[in-house]
Amino acid sequence: MLNAQAERGELRAELEEWIADGGFPCVGAKSALARGTLKVVTARDITSAWNDVAIHDDLLEWAHAWRAEPEGLRSLAVVFEGPRDLSETQFESAMWERIQSLADKDHWRGQPYDERVSADPGSPHFSLSFGGEGFFVVGLHPHASRPARRFARPTLVFNLHDQFEKLRMEGRYERMREAILSRDVKLAGDVNPMLARHGEDSEARQYSGRQVEDDWSPPFSDKRAD
Repeated sequence: MLNAQAERGELRAELEEWIADGGFPCVGAKSALARGTLKVVTARDITSAWNDVAIHDDLLEWAHAWRAEPEGLRSLAVVFEGPRDLSETQFESAMWERIQSLADKDHWRGQPYDERVSADPGSPHFSLSFGGEGFFVVGLHPHASRPARRFARPTLVFNLHDQFEKLRMEGRYERMREAILSRDVKLAGDVNPMLARHGEDSEARQYSGRQVEDDWSPPFSDKRAD
């Protein structure tokens, strides 16, 4: 038990140190880490459903906590022990398997789909929904082509859609976005071609971090889409 707890602590520390590094471009993640609103949970294997129920429990709790206190930036990061040798396409496939499994559990548990977003992954207004709250995902893994996504472990970072809508309403979203883009260019040397403003293209294209093809569509279908 102590060894397992120590390993989980090491995984959390790895992610927190990576985000805190001066070169990491996402100022939103840095803010959540600094404010103590970055929750890090650990799981075994991103290619396995072993921890999916526990992950879904955390997503429900995160959604309910946001509704009780909808302030600030917060993220829920799921750090998997491995595998650490997945290619970009292999990681993308495993990521969508986990997302599909979590969405199926949300449906099975009778959770409503957030009516403020679309369940159609081809829609420019698409977002995932867990516990009645819209989420988008940022995938990280060792073999990501973009340095900002290149973390030592396969990781899924779940961000609440509503928190960015609030930033947009407050006039702070564009400033934060420009800061992230500028820092990403400094890190990678060029602009990430997959980044788009919400409402211009489906956010599903950005989840894995891979530069997807023009005709790409995610292997995802939510049972509540109708």
